[in-house]
Amino acid sequence: MKLDDLVAVSGMSGVFKLAANRTNGLIIEDLDNGKRKFAPARKHQFTPLASIGIFTLDDSTELKIIFRTMVEQMESNPIPSSNSSSTELHIYFRKILSDYDEDKVHTSDIKKVIKWFNFLNERSLIDMKDESEETSDKSEEEE
Repeated sequence: MKLDDLVAVSGMSGVFKLAANRTNGLIIEDLDNGKRKFAPARKHQFTPLASIGIFTLDDSTELKIIFRTMVEQMESNPIPSSNSSSTELHIYFRKILSDYDEDKVHTSDIKKVIKWFNFLNERSLIDMKDESEETSDKSEEEE
């Protein structure tokens, strides 16, 4: 599943699949049981995971790239608990994204990234394919 289909909802833990868009909110689907529910825009803020980036010293890095790096380094650089000390979380994140901006990326942001990663990884929803690989796969299938 692509990050384009997934959304974080303020006030609700976890990540949800966007099922439908309404004028006054979103219909979201629980990834575990597939149940759908309405989340009103007056009460919640919605953030598509595909639009999230982590500040670096130069620009920003997309969340999917960070997730991919986390998967690649899981054995050599184990993921700490989101309840670990601030220092330990920043040391881990420095190994994942060496040029992240420590002034703009707070400990709470790192905790969120780790929680989202663990949530999606437990459900095997992290897509390791790059978009360029996906388009080449599609063109090969068409031939």
